[in-house]
Amino acid sequence: MSNDVNLRTQRGFTLIELLIVVAIIGILAAIAYPSYQGYIEKGHRTDMMSELHNIASKLESRKMAQGKYSTVVTTDLVKDYPQGDAFYTVAISPSPLTSRWTITATPIANKRMKNDGKISLDYRGYKCRDTSCGTENEWK
Repeated sequence: MSNDVNLRTQRGFTLIELLIVVAIIGILAAIAYPSYQGYIEKGHRTDMMSELHNIASKLESRKMAQGKYSTVVTTDLVKDYPQGDAFYTVAISPSPLTSRWTITATPIANKRMKNDGKISLDYRGYKCRDTSCGTENEWK
């Protein structure tokens, strides 16, 4: 009979043990989730930076094909990015286009990137993110 008692006490976990495991998982999740969100936002920003370079390449290609900036059509380039669930609105200035153009991506209000600040790229390769500008790592 003592074997039956030992078998019953050896089965399963106690409520305290389960609560400790749940608490540990909760603490780990609370630490990891903000970092995960930061990586997601950095990925969206990187995608937009890449898109700004693509738009700049298209502007230059069209200028080469048409011979001057003032005849370059930009209406198909000025839209929300990425398509579908957009996070940024893109604008190109000045209008009509000149050789001193600037492409600006502005975060859309009430979306994930709303606090990211404006990102811009100009004809010289000059990059700005909020108030930080230059030709190095300003977009990071």
